[in-house]
Amino acid sequence: MPNYSSFPKLFEDFRRLKVLIVGDVMLDAYVWGSVHRISPEAPVPIVNVKKRESRLGGAANVALNIQSLGATPILCAVTGQDSAGDIFNQLLEQHQISTAGIVRNPDRPTTVKERIIGGGQQMLRIDAEHSHVLSETEQESLQQAITPLLPQADVIIFQDYDKGVLSEPLIQWVQQQADQHQILTAVDPKRRNFLHYKQATLFKPNLKELKEGLQQEALALHKEEYDLQPTIREASDALRQRLQHQITLITLSEKGVFIDDTQQSVFIPAHVREISDVSGAGDTVISIAALCLALQLPIPLTASLANLGGGIVCEYTGVVPIDVSRLLQEANQHLTLSTT
Repeated sequence: MPNYSSFPKLFEDFRRLKVLIVGDVMLDAYVWGSVHRISPEAPVPIVNVKKRESRLGGAANVALNIQSLGATPILCAVTGQDSAGDIFNQLLEQHQISTAGIVRNPDRPTTVKERIIGGGQQMLRIDAEHSHVLSETEQESLQQAITPLLPQADVIIFQDYDKGVLSEPLIQWVQQQADQHQILTAVDPKRRNFLHYKQATLFKPNLKELKEGLQQEALALHKEEYDLQPTIREASDALRQRLQHQITLITLSEKGVFIDDTQQSVFIPAHVREISDVSGAGDTVISIAALCLALQLPIPLTASLANLGGGIVCEYTGVVPIDVSRLLQEANQHLTLSTT
């Protein structure tokens, strides 16, 4: 396990890492405007459009976070053979992210999430997508794209949004390949495949996903403390019995994060912030956690840095990658390498 004397030296080591990201990508579209009156046609606000913008979303936002942190993302996913897919690839090229792992499918539209923002507040979201699981032929095409890229990776991220790219057979195949190449794996799960991610290195659900995945709807935070009924530790143990993974990292929204690797378990409280938009916070958390995993950092430090980054991006409207200079500044301010 490396011993770092400063956060700048730690962050410098992020730059030597390559991260393979497999999962659901999407185009995040924004319509920005101002609101001054209510429509006479229906009791809804009228948004006077000032700007339209498209951003990389889903697993592609994880790629942006990885890149922002200094590492090299290798993105593997399926998009449509459509105009949204064209824009998506153009954005990848603008950000100097390789398109080698992107499979374009004429029978599957590119997922687009369009957000209408008036006066700085999100007022409506319009989703255009198909979420059916990839066919066997489509999965084989993606595996062919992944195969030559996988040996380059220091860590693999499964970024799941229940849009159909990740399925039990593909998850098993990637995990088997990772095991053969001795590559660590980090999972950001969703409900459909929740219990299919067996023997991963790190598994990162949020509280809602944990409740749904384990079918423990009674799991709820007490008002004044971190304990859960049943406790987070008990839920983490139950999850490990099902998945046989090594590290559990559970995000608890405004309560912070919990991390557990059987040897130790730690709650990290959230920092007080002015929250603007929680969209994309999980992308930042899994990105930082995966890089820390690749560097074999202690789990309290991994959780602390991921928690810090997730909170920072919540201060911005829309899905944005982490600002590494701000993360470094706050790490120096709030964390100490000697005690984490």
